[in-house]
Amino acid sequence: MTRRALLACSALALTLPVATPADWSRFRGPNGTGTAEGEMPAINPKAPLWKAAVPGRGAGSPIVVGGKVYLQTAAADGSKRSLLCLDAATGATVWTKDADGAAAHTHAKNTLASSTPACDGKQVYAVWWDGSGVSVYGYDLTGAEKWRTSLGGYKSQHGPGFSPVVHEGLVFVNVDDDERAELVAVDARTGAKKWVKERKHVRACYSTPFLLTREGKPAELILGTTTAITSYEPATGKVNWNYDVVWPKGKMPLRVIAHPVYAGGLLVMTSGDGGGSRYMVAVDPDQKAPAKVWELSKEIPYVPCLLARGDLLFWIGDNKGSFACCADAKTGKVLFNERLLAKEPSASPVMVGDKILMIAEDGEFVVFKAAPKFDEVERAKLADKEKVFASPAVADGKLFIRGESHLYCFGKK
Repeated sequence: MTRRALLACSALALTLPVATPADWSRFRGPNGTGTAEGEMPAINPKAPLWKAAVPGRGAGSPIVVGGKVYLQTAAADGSKRSLLCLDAATGATVWTKDADGAAAHTHAKNTLASSTPACDGKQVYAVWWDGSGVSVYGYDLTGAEKWRTSLGGYKSQHGPGFSPVVHEGLVFVNVDDDERAELVAVDARTGAKKWVKERKHVRACYSTPFLLTREGKPAELILGTTTAITSYEPATGKVNWNYDVVWPKGKMPLRVIAHPVYAGGLLVMTSGDGGGSRYMVAVDPDQKAPAKVWELSKEIPYVPCLLARGDLLFWIGDNKGSFACCADAKTGKVLFNERLLAKEPSASPVMVGDKILMIAEDGEFVVFKAAPKFDEVERAKLADKEKVFASPAVADGKLFIRGESHLYCFGKK
């Protein structure tokens, strides 16, 4: 290849969109941590930067990549599913891509479009349930469908709610319903299945995998469900290590919705069920046979994900109201437990800089310091009495909150 051709290719590569650290490219943002750098955007419920109507119903979170917002929704009658692309600066619709669907049963707090898409700056990846089976789709940034891959039938008393993750050319999907459990890797360019790993099945789980990256060690794909926390080699699906979750005799195994987090050198996973049972376990992945370090069974979240800041763990409880907790990640010692709101949250909290935002299902929110002592900064409620079930997104200094029928953007212009 000539020098001129090389320069032309280099210039073209520089113009292609790529996901940046300022983007929020998957469920819970950068690698699923739920965190962003900078300052918490100002939240004036009466004066958002913009508010855009979102058709149909959905509980999936928005993602933000390259100045565009992507989110999924479903027609109220279940006849179709839609991937929306909005301008992040104005909220204007850029394009909409529809997929076939049918009405089907879900939990009262779930919807037919509760997945969050993922984007690598080249394509957008979305998981759709058509009412009987699930598939993962690949779209280019103009909304053109490039491929679709069936992941088989899907049966769950609650409906689906799992989301894809993309890493180094592979899209990972945890398909765990009432009858089977599989972790699937799909080629991001072609949609071809690269590997499928069966997992021991007990109860449907909706947890999203994440990449554990540590200096001097290869990346590990981590997945936690009712039965185990497992580390896989991302490219091949080879199991690096596995920790079996042991449930006491007579105790019902609990469902995992929130994925594990890495804090204080440990992997921490929560589980629960609608009856109020809760369980949190911390595992040391560096032992020859990863083993439990500590566990908790009270004041634990079921649906919302955890946050980590150094050796501190933060979480929002969702049982008979909402509460904020902080614990030492290395020991599990609870440092504070503060009752906040009368309504429970379904949305996971987000942390921007040293502040944490939690929002309850009725739209009331609280911002507090990410510190070992509880320090409330502000609280208010979204206008329009709009309910919130989706986790917020933070990108480019702006906060995006999806309500039942609108997407709100807060922050500076």
